[in-house]
Amino acid sequence: MERVRDVAQRLAAELTPVAIGPAEGAALRDWVRKERALQTLETGLGYAVSTLFICEGLLANGPDGRHLAMDPHLLRGHAGEGLANLEQAGVRELVEFYGEGSEIVLPRLLGEGRSFDLALVDGNHRFEGVFLDLVYCGRLLEPGSIVFVDDTQLPAVRRAANFFAANLGWAVLEEGHEGEHEWAVLRTGLPEALHRPFDSFVEF
Repeated sequence: MERVRDVAQRLAAELTPVAIGPAEGAALRDWVRKERALQTLETGLGYAVSTLFICEGLLANGPDGRHLAMDPHLLRGHAGEGLANLEQAGVRELVEFYGEGSEIVLPRLLGEGRSFDLALVDGNHRFEGVFLDLVYCGRLLEPGSIVFVDDTQLPAVRRAANFFAANLGWAVLEEGHEGEHEWAVLRTGLPEALHRPFDSFVEF
């Protein structure tokens, strides 16, 4: 676990603000630990800095933790650096990776009956991309699970998250900031919210 922590801290310091910083990484890791998550999900991987903090939390929770991440740009945009960073930290075998967009992978996971304990949304930062990621995370996570949303300083990201708080009863448990980055931690609502009246809508 020390090896993972060392690589994560070094990369967070080197790559911020392109990647999350040490404070946000620690918050993410701590939520994984507090929730005792063993199956985690991430949209976007990039340089895998967030992934390393998640893996640190998973390792603290026991030997059975596994993480799933997806990023259609990784092999091109970052020349595989994210996967190489996981190798360097010794946690590549913990991560199931798909080099496809979340709009392709998430519905497939749902169709396969997969479920997860915690999710990080940090992929497509356009409104429709974040909204779609949150829709599927709400179905792939166990009720009352944590969704950690990165980059809420961006209006499109914050606006998408606001819909789920206003209309589906997701609770905002924490908001934080570090340099240019802001994040929010949401707890998903009850499944009954998905079956509300067809004309139900709260402005957000």
